[in-house]
Amino acid sequence: MEEIKHGMVGVNGIRMHIAEKGEGPVVLFFHGFPELWYTWRRQILALSSLGYRAIAPDLRGYGDTEAPTSICSYSCHHIVGDLVVLINSLGVEQVFVVAHDWGAIIAWYLCLFCPERVKAFVCLSVPFLPRNPNIKPVESMRALFGDDYYICRFQEPGKIEAQIAQVGTAEVLKNILANRKPGPSCFPEENAFGIDPENRVTLPSWFSEQDLSFCATKFNQTGFTGALNYYRAMNLNWEMTAAWTEVQVKVPVKFIVGELDMVYTTPGIKEYVHNGGFKMDVPLLEEIVVIEDAGHFINQERAEEINAHIYDFIKKF
Repeated sequence: MEEIKHGMVGVNGIRMHIAEKGEGPVVLFFHGFPELWYTWRRQILALSSLGYRAIAPDLRGYGDTEAPTSICSYSCHHIVGDLVVLINSLGVEQVFVVAHDWGAIIAWYLCLFCPERVKAFVCLSVPFLPRNPNIKPVESMRALFGDDYYICRFQEPGKIEAQIAQVGTAEVLKNILANRKPGPSCFPEENAFGIDPENRVTLPSWFSEQDLSFCATKFNQTGFTGALNYYRAMNLNWEMTAAWTEVQVKVPVKFIVGELDMVYTTPGIKEYVHNGGFKMDVPLLEEIVVIEDAGHFINQERAEEINAHIYDFIKKF
């Protein structure tokens, strides 16, 4: 990855690490959990070769970007603030956004709060999730899926971090990345990551031992608390976004998801995506693509397909 340049940018009171390559219109890539800028390595190389400036930050709390300690430092306004300052630092008014998992959630907030800064958005895995004014999200998920639902399991500070430390970072990353079980994704308290010493998980073909070593080293340096604080701030985000209840997202969007994705296969999501709810909330939704036999980490598993889908959409603008 010597071709990819690395730098640090001061944003919103923290230092943010970015990886970039190319010249031209800016495409920003936002990663999810438990990932880093590195998840976009193949997209950075592909889009930069097609005449774009491809930039992938480590989001707040991840990798080489600073990780504030308090949960309230991970609100949607903090993280969108980081990204708006990053966009300003690039000297451009608008960017293309490509985002996955938690990165997609943050990108939806960016599109909601600052639609004038986003030229178009390619969303992977997580559709827009409209705010329910009647119940906080964690309570809603607990009522629907129980205490073992992974977002509920992540709420208590320190608890899941202790389990990760006990099992080992590399083993945890391997089990999450290799998981192709349909949703809802549950983490039983006694063995949250479903690790069986007698039946070790093998890495998928699209993620090498070298890839695993790189990511595990970064998480061992930074820890998981910053990344997990995104989940712990979900109810705070709900409180802070009352003014955006029922507000539509007015940005052109292409949505891509794997057929086996644990978000897409969670009860209620397919119906929302395909039966009109998604289009009602995102009126400029132009395309929905479901990729057969693909899982959650689709930008890595099906890199060439995703690269083509991104380019085919953004080249229109």
